[in-house]
Amino acid sequence: MAAGGGPLLPDSVLYEIFLYLDHADVLSVGLVCQQWRAVARDEFLWKELFYRYYRISREVPRHPAAVSWYDEFQRLYDTIPCVEVQALKEHNDQVLHLSFSHSGCLFASCSKDCTVKIWSNELDISLQHSSNMRPYNWSYTQFSQFNSDDSLLLVSGVFVGPHNSSSGEIAVISMENFTLLSRVRNKPYDVFGCWLNETNLISGNLHRIGRITSCSVLWLNNAFQGIESENVNVVKRLFKIQNLNASTIRTVMVADCSRYDSPDLLLDYEEQLAASSTSTCPVFDLGSDSEEEEAKPKQAPEPAVQELLDDVGVPAEDGLQQLFDDIMEGRVRPAMTDTELETKVAELFVRNRTKPPELNLLSTDSNSKTKYLIFTTGCLTYSPHQIGIKRILPHQMTTAGPVLGEERRSDEFFDSLDHVIDIHGHIIGMGLSPDHRYLYVNSRAWPRDCVISDPMQPPPIAEEIDLHVFDLKTMKEVKRALRAHRAYTPNEECFFIFLDVSRDFVASGAEDRHGYIWDRHYNICLAKLQHDNVVNSVAFSPVEQELLLTASDDATIKVWRSPRAVRSQQPPRPRPRKLLFSWLLNQKS
Repeated sequence: MAAGGGPLLPDSVLYEIFLYLDHADVLSVGLVCQQWRAVARDEFLWKELFYRYYRISREVPRHPAAVSWYDEFQRLYDTIPCVEVQALKEHNDQVLHLSFSHSGCLFASCSKDCTVKIWSNELDISLQHSSNMRPYNWSYTQFSQFNSDDSLLLVSGVFVGPHNSSSGEIAVISMENFTLLSRVRNKPYDVFGCWLNETNLISGNLHRIGRITSCSVLWLNNAFQGIESENVNVVKRLFKIQNLNASTIRTVMVADCSRYDSPDLLLDYEEQLAASSTSTCPVFDLGSDSEEEEAKPKQAPEPAVQELLDDVGVPAEDGLQQLFDDIMEGRVRPAMTDTELETKVAELFVRNRTKPPELNLLSTDSNSKTKYLIFTTGCLTYSPHQIGIKRILPHQMTTAGPVLGEERRSDEFFDSLDHVIDIHGHIIGMGLSPDHRYLYVNSRAWPRDCVISDPMQPPPIAEEIDLHVFDLKTMKEVKRALRAHRAYTPNEECFFIFLDVSRDFVASGAEDRHGYIWDRHYNICLAKLQHDNVVNSVAFSPVEQELLLTASDDATIKVWRSPRAVRSQQPPRPRPRKLLFSWLLNQKS
């Protein structure tokens, strides 16, 4: 202070000085006096500190829910679940997956030790139940999901069949008394399975047609299959989809469209919408809602298929049957390999035997009860490199009605996809935002200009994992792909790494012995969570995003809480007596 009581330095000079300090020093100098405190809380100062500390482009606006730059800095600094508070070691082998109940009171863990464990989510997490699946010939448990009212738990695992053949199986466990209610075969095992509603779940089956051609059938199953009645279906076929070039349908999940117009967080602010227009992940709209397009004649065969038909002198409209006959009787030997021939014949067959796609997904009424079935698939090789989207209509959400697709015409063998998203890489993880508006996808990219000539030899994949974000309302990629995490296994050994999304954050495992947390709005990595081996799965509490679980090949589940939550759980410290007050008491005595 000056002699007259005024400040020695004006606020503008203090502001310029404080700009050279980091956030911790700014907080410290704010304790000196009221003037310094006022300058240390200046909004423009904290805006500069925010962009500088978190290294965010200044084109990115502040979070729409933030009230000040100071509070926003504190949110990212103090509410990230990055403090390890507990390590759960009840599993004796690799822990593969974690899932919370919708209430957040329970969570389940799956492991290579072939058990699914149910945990009570209290201040100190404790084991409530463990189910061993080895008596049912399972090799291990790999995935779990609670139904919408948390009364049932779906558990997916690898089943050992006759002659040591491996397939998948889904078990349904009651949360009331932990009894096994039903078991459903699931093939291939990495379909995983998922709930469609409270009592119906989706499983898969695979039928081989040729060496690299197959058919995936997705089934709707009643969780309670002990019903003894001829008039009540316990299973119903949902979709039948042809697979080309050794691809299969895997990793099914269901997205609810009802909240698309009121999401928890909108990601498409103007600056990043411009960037998404140059995305390297094209989206193909396979549906149409216009009468003009429906009136168009059928698309001509692809040049390669037409050339094949021309070579053997077969008209395109009825070439399929004659081509089959000629090949079977040895009259024709096209100049292509058996694999190429099988693919071309399968493409021609599916073109004439596929049910047309539904109306354009973009026209979906936000108030409808429509849901999307989302899964990984492919068209070039066996490694999953596309995301398929198929609309589930309200009348399809029950096992009542025709059982085996009796509503189809005789020439409609297969269902078409309504949308396909091409990732141009190996997909190793998917997760939905809590409002189901955004789909997050972990992938390992292929080389930019790679050409796949053999479906059994996919391109090499990058060690860096790209985390893409797709808006399921517009079917477009938003924001740039997130990066930080890495994976090292080659194509043929590549495995699923589960991710999870909360209101403000997204987290993922990785093969580099860490879990990672990003902010969804700012697209920045906020924390690395250490393990001793591969991190396979992460899970946010659905009611408390400052609580995160990570599961690893080190057979450990770690519990992480935010610094703010850790402080709030600590008992208050006794306040020490002030020295002056102690001195006065001593004088009186």
